[in-house]
Amino acid sequence: MTTAIIIGSGIGGLATAIRLARQGISVAVYESAEKAGGKVSQLHFDGFRFDAGPSLLTLPELVHELLDDDLRFPIRKLDVITKYFYPDGTQLSAFSNVEKFSAEVGQKLDIPSSKVVNYLKKAAKVYELTSDLFIFGSFHRIKTLMNLKSLRTLIHFRHLQALNTLHEYNRQELSDGRLVQLFDRYATYNGSNPYETPATLSVISHLEHNLGAFIPEDGMFQITDSLYQQALRLGVKFHFSQPVRKVDAANGKVSGVIIDTGFVAADIVVSDIDIHRFYSSLLPDKKRLARITKEERSSSALIFYWGMKGVFPELDIHNIFFSSDYQDEFEHLFEKKKIYNDPTVYVYISSKYNRSDAPEGCENWFVMINAPADTGQNWDELIAQSRKNILEKLERMLGKKLSESIVSEQILSPPDIFKQTGSVNGSLYGSSSNSRYASFNRHANFRRDINGLYFVGGSVHPGGGIPLCLSSANIVDGLVKEQLQKRPK
Repeated sequence: MTTAIIIGSGIGGLATAIRLARQGISVAVYESAEKAGGKVSQLHFDGFRFDAGPSLLTLPELVHELLDDDLRFPIRKLDVITKYFYPDGTQLSAFSNVEKFSAEVGQKLDIPSSKVVNYLKKAAKVYELTSDLFIFGSFHRIKTLMNLKSLRTLIHFRHLQALNTLHEYNRQELSDGRLVQLFDRYATYNGSNPYETPATLSVISHLEHNLGAFIPEDGMFQITDSLYQQALRLGVKFHFSQPVRKVDAANGKVSGVIIDTGFVAADIVVSDIDIHRFYSSLLPDKKRLARITKEERSSSALIFYWGMKGVFPELDIHNIFFSSDYQDEFEHLFEKKKIYNDPTVYVYISSKYNRSDAPEGCENWFVMINAPADTGQNWDELIAQSRKNILEKLERMLGKKLSESIVSEQILSPPDIFKQTGSVNGSLYGSSSNSRYASFNRHANFRRDINGLYFVGGSVHPGGGIPLCLSSANIVDGLVKEQLQKRPK
């Protein structure tokens, strides 16, 4: 029987375990942490429950297609994806329905609603042209590049806006600075800078507004739990608190891994850990590591989990409080490696739809700001100053005293992210996309020179975020099928 070892049990690793097990492969997962899930985890303290990481789901069918019918969980499509608060007092609800959203923009910003409709139509076109090649396929293979869909993408290259930055494109398409800022924000979905990342990332707005934004009824951790239960049902063996120390590969073929208790043989090894850490520790390769190290790291996050006494009807499930100078904020993140004094603040309140996530008369506030990758900054100092700045900003923009409402608190910093998930420098998405070549520079899902070695997760192709991690698992599933078909009968 063919055997496979998966290193790490993030979303990509779990999805890969399920797919390979369905091929009839004997799968074992080795995880350094005490439980599965990676960044898609949860916190419980003082009667509050928090989604600890990702807080919104797009393309939910990529999750449900992995699950048996009885493990598929109910999901809620959001009516309002995000409520935006601007420094000038403007409040804008980004409805998932394009007509409602465009009408809201026309009313609140006094610009033609057709601008939003046209923008999202163009974003849909970009998705149509790029998804098979850049999201669901491995363009690192000639076979993928030479099919008709890929050739069509190349023919319509001008529609991709790959030569413009996202900000340049948004400024060209949208006449109001507030709307530009709203659509610039999508660069942060993969830890990038809208003033440098290609305008192709406008495709993310299509996923949310044209296809829909969702939340599992019991929280984002339900994704992890359901995938884990499905893997167990298929016979996948999990080994928690058992890190892989080395990958054994010689003569162009993988043979297994080394853990603390010795060697474990396998025909296939799939890495679901940060690619930087893979080449620095598990399969040391100075040349490949140097290439990866040259790439700019994505941004990280500083998160405050606040148990709040009181209910705040002016807030929605997802809320954004914008900074007054977005460009300066991103210069601080990527050039100065500092946290901006007037940061854009994201507040996610899952208790708005799941009352059991907070005690009666309370709310659970997941309060996040973008942070630079960890390069040795004084995080104690940055955390204290950022907490002060965030509270002052929220109190000013909401017109309420909030500090006394915080009854419980935990904090997650970039160094914590590295300790808990292994993401090097605390970067949430591995390398940033602050280059028109960034997509092409991401590590492939396989090694041509080592048969049986594969890669999934947010630091490799196609990138970070739940849908892309799930897609990486699907790509590897196909690659493994091809490998096994080539074996002598």
